[in-house]
Amino acid sequence: MERKHFLKSLLVGVASTPAVLAACSNESDAVTPTTTGSTGTSSSTCTVAPTETEGPFPTKVPASYVRSDITDGRSGYKLTANITITNSSSNCAALAGTLVDIWHCDAEGNYSEYGGTGMQSTNYQSVHFLRGRQTTDANGLVTFTTIFPGWYSGRATHIHVHVYSASGTSLKVTQIAFPEGTGTALVAVNGYKKGMTGYTFNKSDNVFSDDTNGVEIATVTGNITDGFQLTISLGVPV
Repeated sequence: MERKHFLKSLLVGVASTPAVLAACSNESDAVTPTTTGSTGTSSSTCTVAPTETEGPFPTKVPASYVRSDITDGRSGYKLTANITITNSSSNCAALAGTLVDIWHCDAEGNYSEYGGTGMQSTNYQSVHFLRGRQTTDANGLVTFTTIFPGWYSGRATHIHVHVYSASGTSLKVTQIAFPEGTGTALVAVNGYKKGMTGYTFNKSDNVFSDDTNGVEIATVTGNITDGFQLTISLGVPV
């Protein structure tokens, strides 16, 4: 069963399975905003990253994958992801010492640690590619070496992020979107071997469609020869 069909089946069963449906849709922010919008919340000085679902493929034991290079042999165009975590409760001051987990699919749209089921036929349960954890430095920055994510039916290209305090308390679960349009990395990669036929763009994505201000869209530069660089700042309430 393709992922889009799975999501549709959840909608059919919404009356009896509200908890399952919530796992595949946007969640509301826990922070009361001074100004509101569909892209997350804002304090008087700093935008809070929207809270999103971890999705059906979260890392099972994230503490086991403390590493900056998460490629694990997967082929694809190199991507250096620079993610800055800031304290949205303190004028977006750099948040040092936080744990940042990321994970995403490979060039073919498959996730490690899962598979062999209707949602993902290829079985990758015994491997852990494209998953990792880093601790933010004094500038609130973590850097991961990975590959440009592929895509799968029903979703735009994305990266999952889970931020924890140093003691392990969950601070934010969110997702990173990619710029679209002429001249972007998304166009250059062109869906790898799959191409872009049937691709779901951000405006139609079940997670990013309400991000009217582009809060979740990273800055992505570079090219397929030298690799790409992703940069984004995520504000979390502490």
